[in-house]
Amino acid sequence: MTDYGHDLVFGTLLEPPGDNPRRVVELAEFTEEAGLDLASLSDHPYWPERLDTMALLSVIVARTTRLRVLSNLANLPLRPPTTLARTAATLDILSGGRFELGIGTGTQHFWDAITAEGGPRRTAGESIEALDEAVRIVRALWAPGSDLRFHGKHYRLDGAKTGPAPAHDIGIWLGAYQPRLLRLTGRVADAWVPSSPFLPPEHLPAANRVIDDAATAAGRSPQAVRRAYNVEGEFGTGTGFLQGPPRMWAEQLAHLALTEGISTFMLYRAEQPDAIRRFGKEVAPAVRELVAQGRGSGGANSPNR
Repeated sequence: MTDYGHDLVFGTLLEPPGDNPRRVVELAEFTEEAGLDLASLSDHPYWPERLDTMALLSVIVARTTRLRVLSNLANLPLRPPTTLARTAATLDILSGGRFELGIGTGTQHFWDAITAEGGPRRTAGESIEALDEAVRIVRALWAPGSDLRFHGKHYRLDGAKTGPAPAHDIGIWLGAYQPRLLRLTGRVADAWVPSSPFLPPEHLPAANRVIDDAATAAGRSPQAVRRAYNVEGEFGTGTGFLQGPPRMWAEQLAHLALTEGISTFMLYRAEQPDAIRRFGKEVAPAVRELVAQGRGSGGANSPNR
């Protein structure tokens, strides 16, 4: 049983539609109105029916005042690390420090679409290598210093200029399910973000152990990696995971916070304002109360990241 002590964050995972371009911005605005902390967008740049994730995030931060935003997760094969670094820094500067960068390797189901748009086709091992290189490049470009030279297997920079520097210490969030990518997460990531449809709660303990062991082996504290979770559910009368009334949701999510260290919960495929409202107004406050009671204090005991 592990509670990493992070403050609790609640938000939404929205889908960027193409047929109703204003809808996702309206749902992000409603996310803020519902008292939630974070809005995130998935990223499939090879689907022309969807609007561009990074462009949408820029509109969302312009239309909100306190809402944090996250790419959940940026498609690395079609978004080079230099571009990711500068786009992220720009959004962070313009939003006053409200941007977080989630990066994904791309998945085996979409390699044909990726290569059709000029991206590379990578094996699972190559994808993890490329992600490792990309994280190092992004962080180096955010830091002040001399021209950057990087000669990796997948990326090469010969005197790239660093900057711009972001407004705050942007977190790099990685999605991971398999052991090798979980180990990379433990070594280099600021946050881990799986989705409950693909990694049910009963599989969280094993994945957390892999991340913790890798972090320790790399000389990091396991607490350095925030644990986030895209959670799918339906408010109803069931007894399964997130299938009951708001109070049951709160009890189940508080249990994950106290036993598995999950501190960021994002409502997966949040498409209905009523569900967002109930998540923000009924579930989130109850989870905070239960976790504070479980921790035996008045709230979280570590700074927000």
